[in-house]
Amino acid sequence: MADNNKEGRDIQTQISRRRFLSYLSGLFIAGGFLLQGFAALKSLFPRVLYEPPTKFKVGMPSDFPEGVRFLPEHRLFIIRNDDRFHCISAICTHLGCTVNLAQYSPPKEYESHSGTAVSETYEFHCPCHGSKYRENGNVYAGPAPKPLPWYRMYTAPDGQMVVDTNTHVDHDFRLKV
Repeated sequence: MADNNKEGRDIQTQISRRRFLSYLSGLFIAGGFLLQGFAALKSLFPRVLYEPPTKFKVGMPSDFPEGVRFLPEHRLFIIRNDDRFHCISAICTHLGCTVNLAQYSPPKEYESHSGTAVSETYEFHCPCHGSKYRENGNVYAGPAPKPLPWYRMYTAPDGQMVVDTNTHVDHDFRLKV
């Protein structure tokens, strides 16, 4: 009888092993289907970088008074001189801090590289590491490696001014409105 009982336990052990392996196989198959289903669902939602647009309207020319106006949401300066506009980035070329505008009254005088006297009414200062930029965006002090970029501007059909931060322009660019 003892042998019969031992034989019964061996049969129960074999059946439970079979069940375990069949459950394990079922789990792997079900897991594979779930992963495939998840991958299929994920493919319906593409990976997209939601970056700000490079072209955007900044307003009507009449919205901008004579002088310099800072647009914090776009980190740029719009400069109006009579009916001519230009746009300079407010992002320091050193490490990306936002530069501040320093206005001068009376104008600041300095001698250019060509030896001519130049008068400035404002310049840009980086509060992070001390870079200083002239009125035209050229760097003259601090660790900044290059001047502040100027961006292309044009008028949209509805009369608003548009800035294209993807297109850099020369320092002699002016939008005449």
